Amino acid sequence: MNQGSWSLLPRYTWVLVVLYFAASLAHFAHNAEYIAFYPGMPDWLTAEKVYLAWLGVTCVGIVALALFRLGLPVLAALVLGVYGALGLDGLAHYTLALCSEHTAWANITIWSEAATGVLLLIVCILAVGRRLRRAIVWREG
Repeated sequence: MNQGSWSLLPRYTWVLVVLYFAASLAHFAHNAEYIAFYPGMPDWLTAEKVYLAWLGVTCVGIVALALFRLGLPVLAALVLGVYGALGLDGLAHYTLALCSEHTAWANITIWSEAATGVLLLIVCILAVGRRLRRAIVWREG
């Protein structure tokens, strides 16, 4: 593994990845276990399908880690940013019911996932932007 590929992102990014992973798991687990209590949820959505959806989202993060290990840091950071952006999907709960119609814990898990996901996305975008800016300056200089 190329150590330089990991250095594209600031060290605290990995703490943010863990926080987002935990927030995502908490939100999806809460969805799955209390699906009957989430207002406006469709009847076809089961706990098993919620857990499968979480696995799908998590696989995006795993692909990003694999790309880092393969020495493709820019692509990995972009995929990691997509992984974070997927956390915004939880906000769709508010298209089914108002914030006040959800339990406090449901709102906490939804907003924790969205907030950590958006922070991860921003960090990845900034890191890729810095890398591209350096590459452009290097080519021009």
